[in-house]
Amino acid sequence: MRHFLLIIIIFLVASCSKFRRIEKNPDWKVKYDAAMNYYENKDYYRSSILFEQILPIIRGLPEGEKVQFYLAYAQYYQEFYLLAAHHFKTFYETYARSEFAQEARYMRAYSLYVNSPEYNLDQTSSIEAVVSMQNFINRYPNSEFRDDASKVIDDIQQKLEKKAYENAKQYYKLEYFKAAVVAFESFANDYPDSEFNEEISFLKFMAQYRLAEKSIYSKQEERYRKANEFYLEFLDLYPSSAYLREADKKYGDSLSKLNQLAKNN
Repeated sequence: MRHFLLIIIIFLVASCSKFRRIEKNPDWKVKYDAAMNYYENKDYYRSSILFEQILPIIRGLPEGEKVQFYLAYAQYYQEFYLLAAHHFKTFYETYARSEFAQEARYMRAYSLYVNSPEYNLDQTSSIEAVVSMQNFINRYPNSEFRDDASKVIDDIQQKLEKKAYENAKQYYKLEYFKAAVVAFESFANDYPDSEFNEEISFLKFMAQYRLAEKSIYSKQEERYRKANEFYLEFLDLYPSSAYLREADKKYGDSLSKLNQLAKNN
């Protein structure tokens, strides 16, 4: 075991020494050949270092196109997704007529997608990814990547939908009922086919009811009437809803409050 470890250490030292010599070599062709060899052997760390060193030198040469493209992939395989997205974008902007330009556009969008966080975190990267992917589909409607691009867009849309749903519910949980009503309405408009819309419609009625309940006397009548409108809308859309029993009770309470307000006036 000790001899095996010693062999491994010697190999690593020799490998590092060889790489350092290549790094210091002034001949870009030596670095280019070595970088391609490292890349083919999936040593993306060393290949990316050498690619970055020679790229400014060979940008106008035929090898420059391949280096820019492989550098983007080397960063992608190392899971540096934003850096990869940057390099893929640089590639298709620099080599717009390249046979790899279409793939680079797709991979730029896909890198942004892979970098996008869970739904409960900031979704700026997700939004940028879906816009980039849609632009890709618009530009290449018959691309071999089209189906995968569509799946990415669907996945991001579901993530954004869940984010909007949770945000709207958060207003309700925090008892910001006026903001909750606005958020629920926005959600229903933005995602008309969402599986969450039944609950959203119910919660919109509940938020308006609670808003009326907490309001000063002069605003209660108007807000209870608005709550009743939301109840009837909910009833019309979901007459067999599991939320209907609770909604019916609050609707009855709302009618009673309106009758009492009418008597007081």
